[in-house]
Amino acid sequence: MKYRLLALAAILCAAAGSASARHVCGELTGREYDYRTGPEYMLNLVNDRHFTEDVEQGIRGASGALAPDIEYTLRVFPNHKRALATALRMAARYPSGVMPEAKLPIECYFERAVRVFPDDSVTWLMYARFQYMKGHEAQATTMLTKALELSPDDPTINYNLGLAYAKQKKYEQALPYAQKAYSLQFPLPGLKQMLVKAGKWVEPPPPPPADEKAEAPVAAAAAASAASAPPAEQAAATPVASTPPVKP
Repeated sequence: MKYRLLALAAILCAAAGSASARHVCGELTGREYDYRTGPEYMLNLVNDRHFTEDVEQGIRGASGALAPDIEYTLRVFPNHKRALATALRMAARYPSGVMPEAKLPIECYFERAVRVFPDDSVTWLMYARFQYMKGHEAQATTMLTKALELSPDDPTINYNLGLAYAKQKKYEQALPYAQKAYSLQFPLPGLKQMLVKAGKWVEPPPPPPADEKAEAPVAAAAAASAASAPPAEQAAATPVASTPPVKP
């Protein structure tokens, strides 16, 4: 019963950062470390004692149940991306939304990550993947859009955002993100296959040749010169436009 109640309460976490989410997922201590920049000695300590290889693979806890070690890791480093990836796998293993002997619903690990570090695109990507797994495509799309604002050239984010739109049959919106992901050498073919099957795939424009890239500064200077010319000269000037490949 306790687990069922917690799983129901996890629904409140969908609005990340809301008062209800904080109530369910717990207040912050202000002593959380950033996985990207936190002290190496602390990260090594947490990894050695709590986030062992067995914990990361979801096999067993370091000294008992699995959940307490994952929760401790994410309490100290809320945006620990490897621990969040493990939590994502646990979410698939436990449809109830709560791991045995856990204090929090699995969704709270992601909610706390974006609440503490909203500038980390990986936390938004991970939370979006959790929402996507639960069938909440609209919420996943919103979170992926936030992630893309933070890291517009990340191929994984572009791919996942394109996939979220494609799953909603919004193929025209999915296409530019798919094109960008593949132009950035994203390896998985699933999104492209979906768009091909729907008759919506279009190959992205090829990148400009190397000599055109070298001429780009000259073209930019000419355009700037034309823009600053008197009106009569501007009318005669032909600006040079460059359209880079659209990336999903």
